Amino acid sequence: MEITPKDYPTALVHLYRGEIGRMVVYRTRLDTTTNWAVGTTAAMVSFALGNAQVPHFVFVLALFLNLMFLWMEARRYRYYELIRGRVRWLESGFYAQVLLGASTDWQAPLRESLIRPRLPISHLQALSVRLRRNYLWLLAVVYAGWLLKLDLHSASFISGARIGPLPGFWVLILALLLFLALVAISLHYRPLEDE
Repeated sequence: MEITPKDYPTALVHLYRGEIGRMVVYRTRLDTTTNWAVGTTAAMVSFALGNAQVPHFVFVLALFLNLMFLWMEARRYRYYELIRGRVRWLESGFYAQVLLGASTDWQAPLRESLIRPRLPISHLQALSVRLRRNYLWLLAVVYAGWLLKLDLHSASFISGARIGPLPGFWVLILALLLFLALVAISLHYRPLEDE
């Protein structure tokens, strides 16, 4: 099959439509994971605060589940960024050239991305973005609910934080260190559009 210069615009338009479709699918997958995290957090916080007999370590389970959703969403976000980058190259290159006559070097990076796809950001960078945009807020709700549970349903705040053989003081210290580590990760990377 011979490709003529007239075929290029048609092929690029179809590529653009296909990449937009893929981007929408990845965006939906991100939203689905976030929705599961929000629903799980709301259910577990309501369950734990609604009954004094429910142990406080339900919040540790909620924390674990949110971290699991965060890990999954960061992986999905990396693929979303790959597709979003291709769409931006087409928009800022091909369509800008059609509409404005502006010429940029957009074909080489797009070609390279199609031939040898490479995720544009690391998993740590994706974790940073998703933490800052969604998950730090969810985790703050879990932590606030946990502290409220300890305050309302325990005789002593610190001793009430005990989990198995681990004293409450150390449980609270470990929880604080985990939250500070997550805040540090969230500050690790900012995409260009955030600047």
